[in-house]
Amino acid sequence: MLIPSDALPHFENAIYLPMVLTILAKDRQLVEKGSFKLASPYMKVIDRAIEAVQKDMKESADYLRERKYKLLRGTVDDTFTSYTFLYCGREEQRRYLNVRLKNRTEELMELYLMK
Repeated sequence: MLIPSDALPHFENAIYLPMVLTILAKDRQLVEKGSFKLASPYMKVIDRAIEAVQKDMKESADYLRERKYKLLRGTVDDTFTSYTFLYCGREEQRRYLNVRLKNRTEELMELYLMK
């Protein structure tokens, strides 16, 4: 049995959105401490993106918790990061290319910053 198709986006949000949030928080600090003439507009854009990411993370966390699904991060090496998906009494291992994790995180950051 494969991961239910409606659950996969929530599992992937649990992988990617914390990374997006971490990067946005670090970038916000850089803008705050940076030598921008007018930092406020940048801060507002980042703050809106952070709020949207947090909202989506909460929705996915609620979805997974209600169904008693879990995501566990496994081993990390130079090439792959492994995750264990626990659902419906089953366990599935998946390995994600680190380059893919980086690229998808970047894509999501663009989407959230453009909202």
